[in-house]
Amino acid sequence: MILENNEVMAFVATTQPEKARTFYCDLLGLPLEDDSPFALVVRTANATLRIQKVQAFTPLPFTVLGWKVGNIQSTVNQLLAKGVKFERFEGMTQDESGIWVSPGGAKVCWFKDPDGNVLSLTQVS
Repeated sequence: MILENNEVMAFVATTQPEKARTFYCDLLGLPLEDDSPFALVVRTANATLRIQKVQAFTPLPFTVLGWKVGNIQSTVNQLLAKGVKFERFEGMTQDESGIWVSPGGAKVCWFKDPDGNVLSLTQVS
């Protein structure tokens, strides 16, 4: 109840702020709000994303940020056209675009930013 009506602020890290800015702003289309010595700040439809500028870090091997989309195939096609490579995971049945259908019916796929952060797209059925 304390935070339910407050906007979420998400965080990822980058050691390559110029590449991160190109990726998140130019490729993914997120508007830049600020570029300070500490972070790039971009907007999503319902959250603020702070891309923290760090000297070093090891990306996590699982999804750190994801978007719920209305039509995953259309979104994948648009990102493929911009050069995004979708990840494939052993043991998961993914289609030719890298989309996996979860047991509950949601369609999910994954891609990485320039620092190796795993990002996802999900279409809820």
